[in-house]
Amino acid sequence: MAFIQCDFYSEALQCSTSIHVILPQPVGLLDPDEAVQGKIYPTLYLLHGLSDDHTVWSRRTSIERYAESYGIAVVMPAVGRSFYTDMEYGHDYFTFISHELPKAARSMFPLSSARKDNYIAGLSMGGYGALKTAMRHPEKFRAAASLSGAVDILERLPDFPKDFAAIFGDRPVEGSDDDLFHLATQLAQSESPKPFIYLNCEAEDHLYASNLRFRDHCKGIVLDIMYEEFPGNHEWGYWDQHIQRVLELFFKR
Repeated sequence: MAFIQCDFYSEALQCSTSIHVILPQPVGLLDPDEAVQGKIYPTLYLLHGLSDDHTVWSRRTSIERYAESYGIAVVMPAVGRSFYTDMEYGHDYFTFISHELPKAARSMFPLSSARKDNYIAGLSMGGYGALKTAMRHPEKFRAAASLSGAVDILERLPDFPKDFAAIFGDRPVEGSDDDLFHLATQLAQSESPKPFIYLNCEAEDHLYASNLRFRDHCKGIVLDIMYEEFPGNHEWGYWDQHIQRVLELFFKR
């Protein structure tokens, strides 16, 4: 596998940004008679949580080793504390993640553009971002996974008042395209393709109750959702273990 630190200018963000990319590495490069065949790879966009950045999945888990088993690429972007949202007073991180990043990554690396080969996942804030991106752009992603996700954004608003003042300003959140419950209902009622949704949360997690509510909401409107819970709390030992479950579900389907 190749591990790549990629720095580039983002038009959506109007500044330079960084991503980490894990990419299967071709063999036979030393054989002068061996033509290396071009190949494009299925891709997992892997999103970080509130206090982290694009480096954290590589530093705190064995994601490179796990991805190698499936022959996939992994793209890990940085979005600060934006909750993967086009901020009222800040940068357009949702536009970056959902529109610019896939195009930029495919222009620089051999990644598949087919919906069947594109997946998105994240933890905590990143779980929220993964579900929001897939439900707002179901034509782009075959599946989305949330590990310990902040799936009820309304519940989180009082906990980070400065962050959310910059993110949302005075605009309403409930019933908007930043409300996962609203997005799920819209998706269920639409003619769009329906991504498979995987929800996973620790039984002792502070976000456990909201994950149960979101699970029940999605089941009630008949979305394709799978929910699993296990003992544990909001920490990296759990996420390192259960990102392996995400890869198994996505890339053995």
